[in-house]
Amino acid sequence: MAGVSSCMKYSMFIFNFLFWMCGCIILGVSIWMRVSKAAQEDLNLDSSLFSAVDLMIAVGSIIMVLGFLGCCGAMKESQCMLILFFIGLLLILILQVVAGILGAVYKSQIESTLNKTLSEEAKKLQAVTEDSKVFQEKFQKFEKMNQCCGLVKGYEDWGSNFNTPYGNFKICECAQKDQNTDLCIFSSNRYIYKKPCSVVVIDFFKHHMVILMGIAFGLAFIEIVGLGFSMSLYCQIQRK
Repeated sequence: MAGVSSCMKYSMFIFNFLFWMCGCIILGVSIWMRVSKAAQEDLNLDSSLFSAVDLMIAVGSIIMVLGFLGCCGAMKESQCMLILFFIGLLLILILQVVAGILGAVYKSQIESTLNKTLSEEAKKLQAVTEDSKVFQEKFQKFEKMNQCCGLVKGYEDWGSNFNTPYGNFKICECAQKDQNTDLCIFSSNRYIYKKPCSVVVIDFFKHHMVILMGIAFGLAFIEIVGLGFSMSLYCQIQRK
């Protein structure tokens, strides 16, 4: 293997083996979440989240294929496999950059779409169907956990259901320790949380968007390292 650096070759192999292992883990966990009824119950997954799980399956599969191409390309010194690995990784990097640019450009549209979705969901708080009652019970737990009331307009979102008792507590009712704080206001003969839950939801998305951006930058760095490894090894093989 004159002309090909053993250090480069085995570094490329180790890098892609770890890449392949990550793909296996993502794919395995995603398939388990998709097909296991027990997992869906334990993780509280419903059909609305299956699209995210399907996306994880696709991502895991792509990572596995790229990792395989990189490993085999390095060990077999295959220029074809290395160039396919390079192209695949470059496409993923380009897609990440495009997604980041689109996210920045259409930030206001994303926020307005989220607000519109929350407004549609708020209508369920006034409904009286059985499905709506299930949603209302879950939402009240969310309200107590996050010290908020309603989705968009506060207690007004509940409409005539606002005075309907659920179990041992009333809708939007402040905990005893919070009643004399800025978290609560006095309305309808009781202290209720004044912050609408849309604020909590939007803050959640903003916080996790920062985390996603950090992960994206970390992945971009790893991908650039992989591109460098693969092209360097490709050139060394070509010169051999």
